[in-house]
Parts: sequence; C-alpha cells; structure tokens
Amino acid sequence: MKTQPQKSERLHSLDSLRSIMMLLGLVIHSAITYGVHNYGNDWILKDTGAMHISNDLIVVLIHFFRMPIFFLVAGFFGSMLFYKRGYLKMMKNRISRIVHPFIVFILLLWPILYFSMGYTAEVLAGNKDAFAETIAHFSNPIMFIPQLTYHLWFLYYLILITVCSVLLALLVKKTPNVSKMVSKVFNWTFQKPFLRVIVFASLTWFTYLIVGTTIIEAPFSFVPKIDTFLFYFYFYIAGWVLFKSKHLLNSMMRLDWASTILGIISFLGCIVAGPSLSYEWVILLQSLIIWLFIFGIIGLFIRYGSTYSPKMRYISDASYWVYLVHLPLTAIIPGFLYDWDMPATIKFLTVLISTTTICFVTYHFLVRASFIGKFLNGRKYPNKFSSSKKERIPSISKPILEK
Repeated sequence: MKTQPQKSERLHSLDSLRSIMMLLGLVIHSAITYGVHNYGNDWILKDTGAMHISNDLIVVLIHFFRMPIFFLVAGFFGSMLFYKRGYLKMMKNRISRIVHPFIVFILLLWPILYFSMGYTAEVLAGNKDAFAETIAHFSNPIMFIPQLTYHLWFLYYLILITVCSVLLALLVKKTPNVSKMVSKVFNWTFQKPFLRVIVFASLTWFTYLIVGTTIIEAPFSFVPKIDTFLFYFYFYIAGWVLFKSKHLLNSMMRLDWASTILGIISFLGCIVAGPSLSYEWVILLQSLIIWLFIFGIIGLFIRYGSTYSPKMRYISDASYWVYLVHLPLTAIIPGFLYDWDMPATIKFLTVLISTTTICFVTYHFLVRASFIGKFLNGRKYPNKFSSSKKERIPSISKPILEK
C-alpha cells in the first residue's frame, strides 16, 4: 500500500507579506490624488484644492520596496511550485491563479475604471456635467474593450516573467553543475548580512544601468516595457534562487530592525540629497535602500508572522479580491469629496478607509463563500475567520506549498 505524502505546511510569514504588499496598493492609490507631485499619465487625478507633500512621501516610500518584495516573494513561491510539483502542474496553477483572473477582471473592470477615472477627472476640472459627459463616451462600443491594464499591470508582467523563468529553470536543470555553483555562492553570501546587502544592491545597481533610468514605471500599456520587465525579473529570480536556500530564511531576522530603520533614514537622505547627485550615485543609493528594506521587512515578518493567525489568514485570503477591485473606488471617491472642505490628509484617509471597508465587506458577503472565492483562491471559505486553533511552524525548512 502506498503511503500518503505528508501534508506540507504553509509559510505564514511570506504568505502574509505577499498579501500586505498587495494591500499597500490601496494606500498608494488613495494618497496619490492628494500629493503635490504631478504624475502625468500614470495618475491623471489631482485634487488641487487639497494637496500635501506628506502624501507624496507615502507614495514614494511604499513604491521603493513594495513591488521588489512582491516579485521576490512571487519568485520564491513560483520556484517552490516548480520544484515540488513539476513545471506542468506549476504552469497549470499559475494559469488558474494569475492568467484567468487577469483576463476576467481586465474585461469586467475596464469600463468601470474608465468611468471612475473620467468622472472624477471631470469633477476635479470643475465640470458641472461630469456624469453626463463621461457616460456619453460609452455610446461607442469600442470603449468596452480594454485599452490599458491599469493596476493589473503587475499580473500582466508576472505572467511574462513566470513563463521566462520556467524556460530558464528548465535550461538550468540540464546543467546541474551550474545550478549547484549558483546555490553555493548564494548560500555563502546570504549568511553574511552586510555582504548580502552589498552584493544584491550591486546587482540592482547594474540592472538600473542596463535599463538606463532612476524610475521604474508601472506601465499600463499591453506592449511590455523592457526596463520594467528586466527590473522585476531580477527580483523574481532572486526569490526563485532563495527557495533553493530556504533553510537560510531565519537568518533574515539578523539585523532586521536595523536594516529597516537604516532603510528609512537612507530614503529620507535620498529625498533630500537626490537632486544634487549624479545618476550613478542616485541608482546606487536607491539600490541600497531597496535591499535594506527587503531584508529588514522580510526579517520582521519572519520574526513576528511565522505563527498562524486566523485574522491574518483571513486578510491573506481577502487580499487578492480587495486589490483587484479597489482602484475604481480610489478613483471615484475623490470626486465625491471634491467640494468638502477638508485637509488633504483627511481626504486621503477618508478614501483609504472607505475603499478598504467596501472591499472587505464585499469580499466577506459576496466572495469568500462563493464561486468567485474559489476562482481566486482555489477554494470556498465559510463566512468567518478560520479556526482559532493555533499552528506553529516548527522549522522554516519544512516543505511548504502555496495555497
């Protein structure tokens, strides 16, 4: 009789980290309308009557580490699926969890997003007939065909990066000596906190040199931007290789607080001194900041988030839906608040709290126990927190599988 394989444990810390990085998108898209900086076509909404530079600092600070950490963790879980289940099952999983949601939600959300953005843009421009003029655009059927990816750009690039990573991994499997050498060097470097920051920051600096820019865009076009692809491909591969050295994850708790605090100090220094520095020095400083945040924040999640939490598990399960549907709300609510005499920070918090509440309420009552929840998360959940029974991971090097 064949023995059943032992059920793998869930790595709660990285699962929670990935979810929080997604949810920080709500903070960015709530604050950006009330910042001083003009983001051009990346974000056309600007409430000129309520702006404060603190909202720009929030946006830029989160942008520094959010997507690098997300793609690194995505690479870790992608590698885990590849080596635990094989590339065919891994691709099947990625198609159901990434490709299908991208296609469905880009089709469903496009007209809603177009209306939300257009309506609020007209309101902020002082147009009294904003609703009528915005709705008039939909007399043309072509307006229902998606023309931009908007906030789903990261899924689009994750699909492209995943395909390329699998092809690269299959190629590397044919050269086991190369794979062993890479793992050996990675392990040796990773165990030395100061050296790993220098090495990974240097590789990031080199990536910046290749793409030739200090700002990595969040491109909305269906035509891939090579600089965005290469930049996040690097972090995805770093996460991919990290899975092969997952027994070293605990070492990220060394200097985690120090790395995070130094990252914040360096970020503020970059904001102040950046305009007077050359391109090479700016990208070097940015590279150091990114990896200080990566090692610091991941270390903190491993330190404080490795114990099962029903509430955090609930948030993790909800995060995909919340992120997918939040943007129309962060776009249209500023239009409703335009005539309200409130400081920029209060408006930002109003948009954030309103959006978060609506998204989680709809998840709880419409998604969690429905076919939508199964479509996004692979299973239906009861409309309550998971069992309060605590489960603790005895060792981070135990086998783990993604939900």
